[in-house]
Amino acid sequence: MRIDVLTIFPEMCEGVFRSSILGKAQEKGLVTLNAVNFRDYSENKHQTVDDYPYGGGGGMVLKPEPIFAAVEAMIAQQTEAERIQLREEGHTPAADDSDVPSVPNSTDGLNGPNRLERKRPRVILMCPQGEPFTQAKAEELAQESHLILVCGHYEGYDERIREHLVTDELSIGDYVLTGGELPAMVVTDSVVRLLPGVLGNESSAVTDSFSTGLLEYPHYTRPADFRGWTVPDVLLSGHHAKVEQWRKEQSLRRTVERRPDLLESIELNETDRKLLERIIAERQANEATKD
Repeated sequence: MRIDVLTIFPEMCEGVFRSSILGKAQEKGLVTLNAVNFRDYSENKHQTVDDYPYGGGGGMVLKPEPIFAAVEAMIAQQTEAERIQLREEGHTPAADDSDVPSVPNSTDGLNGPNRLERKRPRVILMCPQGEPFTQAKAEELAQESHLILVCGHYEGYDERIREHLVTDELSIGDYVLTGGELPAMVVTDSVVRLLPGVLGNESSAVTDSFSTGLLEYPHYTRPADFRGWTVPDVLLSGHHAKVEQWRKEQSLRRTVERRPDLLESIELNETDRKLLERIIAERQANEATKD
């Protein structure tokens, strides 16, 4: 996978890219991460990327030209990289890509020697008006081979960027940040950790909170007794079926207590549904006792 983050503050991303899981994933050759300064694609000598809004009003608006140019440059780079890879694999790619549009507008993908004709990358605008970013969205994006994340600043984007360039708009929450860099890092980290081979324990990504639609169960490690606070006996029993049952119950219980809204969108089997009903009944009984 390749992820390009378009920003006017690439230094905000570079340290994150070199650290922890993201750094290790790149060392393994599982992902390529680029922080691209779209100011470099400005058409004037002052490298201006923003201008006053038509119709007046406060703030500055990001111009379309440098962002379109940067996205198209990233597409061209990736296309050439794939062309080189095809040659190394013994395939003969087409002479040129003149029949392929320069901006993403296709959702059909191909594999094999003709994959240069496949879909263009997902171009994602980080903005507060976007679709809320979720684990399900991360899993969807992890299936892509190329993502381009566009980070905004100032008052906003020229609307033509939204209308004619991007494929997705994402928000990480209902609050205001200075720019799109931090949200882009959130998306990048969430997506990359789902790629095969990135995590040391492949089951980690599956059992994390939200991966199953529920919050994750509690974890414990040594010592078994810390200041009188002991690890639940079931986790020390070595009985795997009972451990799994305990974890499922704790996951359901924690979700009921902290994020009951998540229960509206998950599918439970009959056993888990009955367990959930018991947990809710116990909780209601406890609340009634307190009253």
